[in-house]
Amino acid sequence: MTISSQSLSFPVQGDKKNSTFFNAYLNKLLTERDSLGLSDMIHEIDALMLAVDPGKAIEYIEELCLMSPYHYLVTLESESHWTHVLRIDMNSPDLLIREVKDNTIKGIFRSLNEVFPIGLSKPHSRYMGEILRVNNLHEVATLQQRRGFRFFSQDEVRKLELPGNMAIIKPSPYTHNIVAYMEREPDQLRVYALGVSSIRSDAQQACDKAKNQQVILGIADLILPVDHLATRIYSQNREVAILEWLSLSSYYYWGSFDIHDQNSSTNVTKSIHYSDELRSPAKVFTANNTPYFVNHFTNSDSPTENFVRNYGPRLHHIALAVKDGDQLGIENIEFVVEAIRHQGKSFLLDVVGSKDEGLKQIFSSASEHSSLIIEYVQRFGGFQGFFTKDNVAQLTHAAGVEEELLRMQALAQPVLQD
Repeated sequence: MTISSQSLSFPVQGDKKNSTFFNAYLNKLLTERDSLGLSDMIHEIDALMLAVDPGKAIEYIEELCLMSPYHYLVTLESESHWTHVLRIDMNSPDLLIREVKDNTIKGIFRSLNEVFPIGLSKPHSRYMGEILRVNNLHEVATLQQRRGFRFFSQDEVRKLELPGNMAIIKPSPYTHNIVAYMEREPDQLRVYALGVSSIRSDAQQACDKAKNQQVILGIADLILPVDHLATRIYSQNREVAILEWLSLSSYYYWGSFDIHDQNSSTNVTKSIHYSDELRSPAKVFTANNTPYFVNHFTNSDSPTENFVRNYGPRLHHIALAVKDGDQLGIENIEFVVEAIRHQGKSFLLDVVGSKDEGLKQIFSSASEHSSLIIEYVQRFGGFQGFFTKDNVAQLTHAAGVEEELLRMQALAQPVLQD
């Protein structure tokens, strides 16, 4: 019996050649996912989770509220953590910022940082993963366990001080991210079963200050929700990381492109349920084409793999869309970037791309609080792609230069002994 797979009905883009293994298991895994009903039960990315070092959350909230559409909503206090919830609206993912109270606390997420030089310098700071909305939590978790995925037990979730109304998969060996499932109907509010909730005055004041500044700068309505999330991984894990994410989500394989100038590839997955990335962001995976230890033979660059060696496999940047249009002849992305620059925020390069090419993009410097880069992307006239090859080569190179500087700074600093 042949099963028709909705997840394989989308045309594949790009020029990157995948292996026979990848092509065979892409078909098998997505056909199985559809036939089990998982594609219909798993929906959008409902929230993003990240962690910062103690005492850094309020500054980061102010930074995000200036640079993004997010607003502070509430803080959930548990025994050893504060979890600050930021929201745009119910049609966009929430952002959960987890802040440990005591720097000496150990744990699985800290351990993922400690073997990497820049990761070690900010031991609690890392992107953690995504929460996916499902309409039958028990069934989804049961089916995924049968497919070999391992979940934290409810006791482990409690000890980790993560929301108790989720099923949470243990960190991926390929991306070091977790994936969580939370049951919710589209018309229900998002609720996170964790700790005691309150509105912290310091967080609210930080957000209000930033939002007032957005209005003064004239950018409050120009920055749109998350467009895509870009994870960097080792070259040998490119295909399996993509297949793992597709197995865990209801995303499909959009395609892969070789970026020869930077010895890397960009690989894109998108939701089968939502054509608009602002409803459920695309997930992008970037990897070197060849491993770092052979690149000296050909004098090849390794900015992508160098990032992974410095930080560990993890999210590299969050891309925010910018409203198409201009302000008195200045394209919106240029207007937004210039306004934010004047607030003391730095960018790695000038805006790259053009209206004729279909889009413009830029990377901010990595946040000192989360190590994450903010990308702004403006598409012109309904352009559907995520990059041009020239754009992504310039962005990757600029990020690599900054990351090498951060690595040298981290190595020069004494290691904090707890």
